[in-house]
Amino acid sequence: MKHWIQALVLIVPAFWATTGSAHESRPAYLEINETQAHVFDITWRRPALGEMVLSMQPVFPESCSTQGKVASYFSQGAHIQRWTIACQPVGLVGQNIAIEGLAQTITDVLVRVAFMDGLTQTQILRPNATAFRVKGTASKWEIVDDYFRLGVEHILGGIDHLLFVLALLIIVEGTRRLLATITAFTVAHSLTLAAATLGWVQVPQKPVEAVIALSIVFVAGEILHGRQGRAGITRRLPWVVAFTFGLLHGFGFAGALAEVGLPHKEIPLALLTFNVGVEAGQILFIIAVLGLLRVLKRVIKAEPRWAVPATAYGIGGMAAFWLIERVSGFY
Repeated sequence: MKHWIQALVLIVPAFWATTGSAHESRPAYLEINETQAHVFDITWRRPALGEMVLSMQPVFPESCSTQGKVASYFSQGAHIQRWTIACQPVGLVGQNIAIEGLAQTITDVLVRVAFMDGLTQTQILRPNATAFRVKGTASKWEIVDDYFRLGVEHILGGIDHLLFVLALLIIVEGTRRLLATITAFTVAHSLTLAAATLGWVQVPQKPVEAVIALSIVFVAGEILHGRQGRAGITRRLPWVVAFTFGLLHGFGFAGALAEVGLPHKEIPLALLTFNVGVEAGQILFIIAVLGLLRVLKRVIKAEPRWAVPATAYGIGGMAAFWLIERVSGFY
């Protein structure tokens, strides 16, 4: 089966390379924080490519009015706006908030509403569901649904994480070793995701993202070493490598979760369901790869000699680009 993995993934890096970045699929984010009774600070962040920004804006109830000026600037691949609204006399509870223009996109909007009494509400808006009613607090089922979906969407949109898993699929031989390797990766990133999200460990996000890219360069090199008959540590002890780098990838997941925040009174539930969503997305990816292999096995009779090195260079080349881009971002 490994030969078919090597033949298949040749086309995957070439397709992904057109994205130019590992995180182009990040959703927009709307944060609403109550600072005084019925007065809210707004942070509105949309993904940006250069100076190109998705044409969509939040729409608040008619009882809300903007106070002061709107600050607007670009930062780290996003366009950010900040302003204050006063919603007198009823506030936001029981009112509707919508995202105008969302229906014409293919992205999602993560919304977090935080009240002075500590209650929070999180919501994911999509092109087919562009508005929601502010309740003040979400039910447990809504939290499970939102954070599970967020976890799935994050892993499936995180091309760098998937490339790392893909490289492991190429290197690791045997079903047992593959299961042990993926399990080690899962356990490791679950530990650091929880530790960082709960505030037990503080790690700067930009260097973490750079080292994640470096981890992909490393496993791409291990593919080439194996092709040349030099068994590297990933081939000999794949679970050790998967666990070590899985700790770093967990910090990356935590950075995404930090953008949305956790509901004040349901932190364990939200953290658990986000992690389960990440694992579900990872499993879906692996099943999709193996399913595609089964189809290709019936069509392609022989593996091209150049498939493995071209795949390794494709994966490593993209990761090297991300590494340079991310390092230059904090220097």
